[in-house]
Amino acid sequence: MAKPDPLKEHIFTSSTSTTPSSVRHKSLKPYVDAIVAFRRGRDFQSKPSLHRQRRLSEVIDKEGSFATSLDTIYAGVSAVFNDVEKTAVVAIAIHDNTYLADFSVKTIDLSSSPTEDRISDYVISELETYEHQNLSKFVGVGLPYGLMKRSPFLPSRLWLLLDVVPIIIRADHEEDIEGDEEQGGGEGRMHWREKGIDEQADSMARKCIMHFGPSLAPLLQVGYRGFVEVDSGFRARILTLSDFEKTCSATTWKTMMKFVTSLKQKGTKIAFFSSTPQGGGVALMRHALVRLAKLLGVDLKWYVPKPKPGVFRVTKTVHNILQGVSKPDEWISTEDKKTLTDWIEDNAKRYWLSPGGPLRPPEEGGADVIMIDDPQMPGLIPLIKELTPDRPVLYRSHIQIRSDLAEKEGTPQQNVWQFLWDNIQHADMFISHPIPSFVPKNVPRSKVTFLPATTDWLDGLNKDLNEWDQGYYGHLYNVQCRAVRMTELKWPAKKYIIQIARFDPAKGIPDVIKSYAEFRRLLQKHSPHTEAPQLVICGNGSVDDPDGTIIYDQTMNQLETQFPQLLSSISVMRLQPNDQLLNTLLSSCHIALQLSTREGFEVKVSEALHKGKPIIATKTGGIPLQVQHERNGFLVEPGNWHAVAGYLLKLWTDEKLYSEMSAFAKGSVSDEVGTVGNALAWFYLADMWAKDSKEERKGVIPKEKWVNDLARLEAGVVDIEGENRLPRF
Repeated sequence: MAKPDPLKEHIFTSSTSTTPSSVRHKSLKPYVDAIVAFRRGRDFQSKPSLHRQRRLSEVIDKEGSFATSLDTIYAGVSAVFNDVEKTAVVAIAIHDNTYLADFSVKTIDLSSSPTEDRISDYVISELETYEHQNLSKFVGVGLPYGLMKRSPFLPSRLWLLLDVVPIIIRADHEEDIEGDEEQGGGEGRMHWREKGIDEQADSMARKCIMHFGPSLAPLLQVGYRGFVEVDSGFRARILTLSDFEKTCSATTWKTMMKFVTSLKQKGTKIAFFSSTPQGGGVALMRHALVRLAKLLGVDLKWYVPKPKPGVFRVTKTVHNILQGVSKPDEWISTEDKKTLTDWIEDNAKRYWLSPGGPLRPPEEGGADVIMIDDPQMPGLIPLIKELTPDRPVLYRSHIQIRSDLAEKEGTPQQNVWQFLWDNIQHADMFISHPIPSFVPKNVPRSKVTFLPATTDWLDGLNKDLNEWDQGYYGHLYNVQCRAVRMTELKWPAKKYIIQIARFDPAKGIPDVIKSYAEFRRLLQKHSPHTEAPQLVICGNGSVDDPDGTIIYDQTMNQLETQFPQLLSSISVMRLQPNDQLLNTLLSSCHIALQLSTREGFEVKVSEALHKGKPIIATKTGGIPLQVQHERNGFLVEPGNWHAVAGYLLKLWTDEKLYSEMSAFAKGSVSDEVGTVGNALAWFYLADMWAKDSKEERKGVIPKEKWVNDLARLEAGVVDIEGENRLPRF
């Protein structure tokens, strides 16, 4: 007969707890098994290459931190707990794309104050140390759901401190993969519990890898009916409510929560509809809004149509015509209009109006309040109103409309606008960027309200990145440059000026190049021995942006024919989607530009200011609402590249001016352009239009007031002196 293990006997009998022995033994078994298997723990065994470390250090000294080449890896974590003795055994497994590379197991003392999170501190420290010692960059970390419950801030700390995407894997997901509990009578649960803690961590790493695509970003999940499953099907838990709360004032948070409470009491269902799940400003805002709503428990869902060949060429032409940047003789034909109409109706009938769809009546499970969030989608409005005439439908117009041309008979703008207005006129509200001239005169002013575009301060585009991660993404940019023989960045040895925007005819890219060329001429005259900065023109592509390649080719042609002497100083790139790469480029730049000739709001301006970057931008669209001339940047008329060059010279040669503007810029951004401010506006609108317990709804007659002002008035919030708010007209 086998002798009992004295270590097991000690653990089972050392507690003075009154918990029945059978229950206590069952709950402690995983912990005991881990202690027995790894009595002395296990350290990572990987040894860094001293030669590679020396070479990398030499390259960084010579070429800058953007020369940092790091291996991408993944991790999995698992833990078992002894709540009696307040200890835990934590295993971390390291994976490359295919194989287990290393693992560690440690016993952690949890006898700390309630405000401490020893598990989180330990995992963060171990991963960061491993990265630096092994010249690596963690992409994702798999965590069991139970571990997240024990250490609730670990996922968001991984995201915010180490730029690692935490993938939370529930036990039932583990069981489904390992043994399908529904059909296997609990085999999956048994397999998971029988695994050693090191095997569990390895399993988490393997499952984590499955959530990432070739670009190393979490796979975008669009489910049945076009439902956008944000954050890899809500498995990437990157933020907590307390993280969001820190991004805004107490007044903004408290006001938002008033409407959150009301929506949850009513059980209001909100549905957003837009054309694409990623690529542009609308998609970025919706990802953040859905993420916050999920944490708050607000029933808010976002839907996109199934893409159809040829549709996005038509929608882009519509966009260009309304902005007035298309060719004078460019029209959309009757056939184009039919293509758009058929596309929307087909998606509506197949996915959204069918039984169980979000456009069914509320009593059949459909949404209570519907937001149409794109000029591609107004064809839905009459379909909704035909089925449920009293259900509120709110339309958001997020582009600059040349109202002067839209009102002029016989113009392409009038033709397109009338086509859209035939559907939009049935909406209950017309929500516009906060520029009155963007609203055509035939829109009843009683329906018009204003709401700016927003950004999220904690997503990949805006969160703070440490020097290690910035080096990784800067190198990634240079690798993409090298692949197409484009000029690479030498930061920090050489500073640079940047414009980040789509390659779009309205973004003023020719003016960016002309202003830089003139700045170089002025600098040579003013300070011939002063080294000039580089220029970066870059942006992501999008599935609904077929003009990108055309504008890129025009840009390169302009450089090669008009300014060949500057080719070695200018880097022009259409990038694969990667938020942190754009974040790195904006964070490391010296001066930002936004020289649009036509614009909606362009929240990229506020993103630059938030990072303390003085900006030179045009007086178009919503840009002047964000830039305070000569305080956090400079404003110029569209096309005035001579003035831009002059301001570039000032900021480049006057260090005192630059420092003052940079410091002011960081504190000059309003809550109205952040996710919480955006959520406040949408939750207010949804709450006002939703029915209460008496089957009555208040509704909103905005009369050209800002949504934020209406919401604060409803919540009884008074303006606070010194509060950063966008200027009203």
